[in-house]
Amino acid sequence: MGTCQTLSYDALVVGGGIAGLQAALDLADQDYSVVVVERDASIGGTMIRLSKVFPTLDCASCITTPKMAAAAHHDKITLLTYCELETMERDDRGRVRAVVRQKPRYVDEDKCIGCRQCEYHCPVYVPDPDQGNFAARKAICIPFSNAVPQVAVMDPESCMLCGTCAKVCPTGAVVYDQQPRKIVIEALTAVVATGFSVTPLEDKAQYGSGTIPNVITALQMERLLAPHGPYNRVLRPSDGMEPDSIAFVQCAGSRDKSMGIPYCSRICCMYAIKQAMLLSGALPVADIFIYYMDIRAFGKGYEQFFQNARAMGIQFVKAKVALIEPGEDGAVTVRYEDQLNGGTTTASHDLVVLSLGKVPGWNPEGRCALTVGPDGFISGPEPKLAPTRTVEEGIFAAGAAVGLKDIVDSIAEASAAAMHAANYLQSRKKALEAVA
Repeated sequence: MGTCQTLSYDALVVGGGIAGLQAALDLADQDYSVVVVERDASIGGTMIRLSKVFPTLDCASCITTPKMAAAAHHDKITLLTYCELETMERDDRGRVRAVVRQKPRYVDEDKCIGCRQCEYHCPVYVPDPDQGNFAARKAICIPFSNAVPQVAVMDPESCMLCGTCAKVCPTGAVVYDQQPRKIVIEALTAVVATGFSVTPLEDKAQYGSGTIPNVITALQMERLLAPHGPYNRVLRPSDGMEPDSIAFVQCAGSRDKSMGIPYCSRICCMYAIKQAMLLSGALPVADIFIYYMDIRAFGKGYEQFFQNARAMGIQFVKAKVALIEPGEDGAVTVRYEDQLNGGTTTASHDLVVLSLGKVPGWNPEGRCALTVGPDGFISGPEPKLAPTRTVEEGIFAAGAAVGLKDIVDSIAEASAAAMHAANYLQSRKKALEAVA
């Protein structure tokens, strides 16, 4: 572990996704100094990796990138990326004290100018998780084209220490022996916006445990649909064929006690409908099926969005999929219980997309005194009246960290958390001035 550094700010925001960025910008625009701690190499969270958003089908990057740039260029915001929050507690003065471990990029952030010469000359290719592992990237690279900050990161497990990146770097930014760095952050208030994670496909034995080539996740489908995706068109991963029949399997992990997720993940119905509509435009002659237990179109305009999808010819099958198996010539066999007509039925598709269960992106247990509900999401004393409040005074939460929700609700809740944090900051500063 490298040297320890102590930094002081008015507010700490944990998580650099859309909710965290909104909270940080709202606080910074009120002239409070803010630090954003993000565990990935770039801010933007899940939203920057989406193709479009429902129900407007607006470009996700066109919404997220301006907020990322605004945060990066704001005089009152400091971004700490590639960091893990180890502990967060209140000290005897009532301040929030967080200990953060910054993982080594093996690149000096102050020297890197984002020229990508290291990436262009690196001879080692590795799977690119930001493209659903359908494409490759270099062992040292900038994570994606509009990443913030534009600083390269090295994969030490794949690097073969050939020295090429260090030779071509014009500023000498490559540091092969870089060590983790410990940072202590002191703040008057904090907003936790740590988002959600998706359950691994490998955990779903009845769906092939990730071994069936043409069974993919919804986030992988987002990359296939994206204009800057791995193939620039929708192709079947196993052989590059344009699929003629595509199936979406809903509740593939949610509302299932056997998988440990008894709750509804809430957003899956709408993003499956969105992806089906986009596929209908990309592959006009393809047959598209959505296997669902219940359609939960809960937001403004969502029911009309669902009805539009039906009018476009997308077929909705009320069923619970029990088993997915590999078929002939790369096809996928889906066995399901028909909930309208009864009995079990088998169907064959070229490509199957799973709407996997969503779980909290961060567990506060052992790191701070925040409490969680039975579902694992952060809970507070007034979930109905003040959902952003937590049991810790001066610490607020927003977005999917509190419970699964769509982008619109996440942004609104982030602004609410920022408002609560600003009111708390104002009262704390007045109290400190009175004591002084």
